[in-house]
Amino acid sequence: MRTTLEIPDDQRAKLLQLAAARGMKGFSSLVTEALARYLADEEERRGRIERALSLQGCLNAKEAEELERSVEAVRERWR
Repeated sequence: MRTTLEIPDDQRAKLLQLAAARGMKGFSSLVTEALARYLADEEERRGRIERALSLQGCLNAKEAEELERSVEAVRERWR
């Protein structure tokens, strides 16, 4: 499907350079590739969030306290 996008001049220039380096006339396929990657990443992100939320309530109080202590210990060593 054809559509119109407004992009900054510097991005357009970079897309044209990349397309030329790949031997392409225009950059439509690059935009399609970028959109496909973005949409796949977004779907994966939503899946990670759903998986994390599904774990809510899986730990009992003692396990939750142990996990919190463990996380705090890691944070202290990180600094």
